[in-house]
Amino acid sequence: MALISLRQLLDHAAERGYGVPAFNINNMEQGLAIMKAASKLDAPVILQASRGARSYAGDPMLKAMVTALAEMYPKIPVVLHQDHGNNEATCLTAMQHGFTSVMMDGSLEGDAKTPASYEYNVDITARVTQMAHAVGASVEGELGVLGSLETGEGEKEDGHGFEGRLSEEELLTDPEQAVDFVSKTRVDALAIAMGTSHGAYKFSRKPDGEILAMHVVEAINRKLPNTHLVMHGSSSVPQELQDLFNSFGGEMPQTYGVPVEEIERGIRCGVRKVNIDTDCRLAMTAAFRQIASEKRSEFDPRKFLIPAMDAMEHLVADRFERFGCAGNASKIQPIPLSEMAARYLTGSLYQDSEAA
Repeated sequence: MALISLRQLLDHAAERGYGVPAFNINNMEQGLAIMKAASKLDAPVILQASRGARSYAGDPMLKAMVTALAEMYPKIPVVLHQDHGNNEATCLTAMQHGFTSVMMDGSLEGDAKTPASYEYNVDITARVTQMAHAVGASVEGELGVLGSLETGEGEKEDGHGFEGRLSEEELLTDPEQAVDFVSKTRVDALAIAMGTSHGAYKFSRKPDGEILAMHVVEAINRKLPNTHLVMHGSSSVPQELQDLFNSFGGEMPQTYGVPVEEIERGIRCGVRKVNIDTDCRLAMTAAFRQIASEKRSEFDPRKFLIPAMDAMEHLVADRFERFGCAGNASKIQPIPLSEMAARYLTGSLYQDSEAA
């Protein structure tokens, strides 16, 4: 099956009321684990790569790998998404290398660490949207700055994240401003700030309404019922994976992620894309530690990677099922990007993002 746009997939998810986990990838093993789970559960897939992943693997390698995965699993529709693009060049080169969707994160300036003005965010996101829609690719924007309500701080991931402390107002997306932002930028999806952050250390306690602002999701959904919302930093950091990691020599302090039941609540309120990275890393590295501890003479990388892939596949399958994504891949008829570009040109795809 050909790669499809994020917009097509999220439109389908909205029509049927499910959410789609978006998994970050850096290598073949992660891609295989995701696609194996998707194939077993008939689930559509979002594979996303950060700027760090693109630097690590190289664009030609990522493109070849994802193309091969799509050929190996022809019944699974796949979106290839640029995560946290920091400027127009990052987004443009992603599309030139076969990405069917890009995120223009204008919440931070081009250095990916300085909070940007609202005007800057609108301007650069609108320019990227115009560029992407001309070729049928999708755009995700971000309004508000991703960071912890508990500490007021961000967590850098692959060189992306603000430095210092921000106020609660800066760390929460304003629903009224969201309406203006979507109208001016014409993004296909909107990432919102509601207290989540990158990495494993999101919360020091099980999050409640004070540090995980699900009411912001609900308020934005009421204002923009036809806009696809995105939750970033939404790994759940399962306790059993923390325990396994630590039991074989790891030193991860007690931490709490975003409970799956809160993500399910978000999906009922318009969240269609859910970003997950830490959980996959933790599943794999816990398996690495276990093999290294139990089989100290082992030196064949495959003996480490196969159990790690199995662990990640199990986690990925759970998210496909919990988010309602399973069983939907075969219901999607791929639309070529050229056709998506024609639909943007006629304006038919912009009507769905209007406010209520």
